[in-house]
Amino acid sequence: MSDNDQPATALAPAAAEDPSATKTRRLRRMARPPSVDAAAPGSDSPARASGCGTAPSPAKASKTELVLALLRREEGATLAELTRATGWLPHSTRAALTGLRKRGHTIGKGRRGEVTCYAIKESAE
Repeated sequence: MSDNDQPATALAPAAAEDPSATKTRRLRRMARPPSVDAAAPGSDSPARASGCGTAPSPAKASKTELVLALLRREEGATLAELTRATGWLPHSTRAALTGLRKRGHTIGKGRRGEVTCYAIKESAE
């Protein structure tokens, strides 16, 4: 048997004896466990057997729609009101306003006391 044919443990006996020298492998976990409600395609779930499914739940309003609703108010919305309603940071909120402008909304800036106020401007057609 030549030196190249020896097992790796024989080449590095110190690494085999020292447990801290070897790397431990972590088991990979799924991002989320499989859903109990998710039925396999061939399974006999009650909803599939009767041919009736549950009614789809109403879609949750997105944060962008919430921002639009606040901007459509007569008094508009301040940056503090927008960040409080969405949970975004101020720079993210301003970026969302820029995104709305890019989608064709006309957003005007005004003052409410000492605070800047943003509002959707309706086009004069």
